[in-house]
Amino acid sequence: MRAALAEAARAAEVGDVPVGAVVLDAAGDVLGRGHNRREADGDPTAHAEVLALRAAAVRRGAWRLDGCTLVVTLEPCTMCAGAAVLSRVDRVVLGAWDDKAGAVGSLWDVVRDRRLNHRAEVVAGVLAADCTAVLDAFFRERRTAEG
Repeated sequence: MRAALAEAARAAEVGDVPVGAVVLDAAGDVLGRGHNRREADGDPTAHAEVLALRAAAVRRGAWRLDGCTLVVTLEPCTMCAGAAVLSRVDRVVLGAWDDKAGAVGSLWDVVRDRRLNHRAEVVAGVLAADCTAVLDAFFRERRTAEG
């Protein structure tokens, strides 16, 4: 999660919501990294999780990421939860819950939906206070600047 938090800081530096993600292989080695780049790239799909999954697939040379873990600072949205399912990751580890858009247990539970062909284990609340603090500081600063 510390590596994902470092990615989140990179997003904040360029004005994006500070969400970071990493994909780990079964040995715990980082295969892919990503941080939100929606504002930087003008791309609504440039979420941290999607970018990390893409990078991991390139590094692995295959789109199937079985045996891998997606670690992300904020609960994935429906798009990112769907990408986790489609990439066949074994596990999703998240820091902060997202009560407004979360799709790994808050509003929806896409990654464990029995109707889908793949389900991932979920480990939630890892360094949750740290992940939440990064987001809270970002939005507090934004509200102050908009003032």
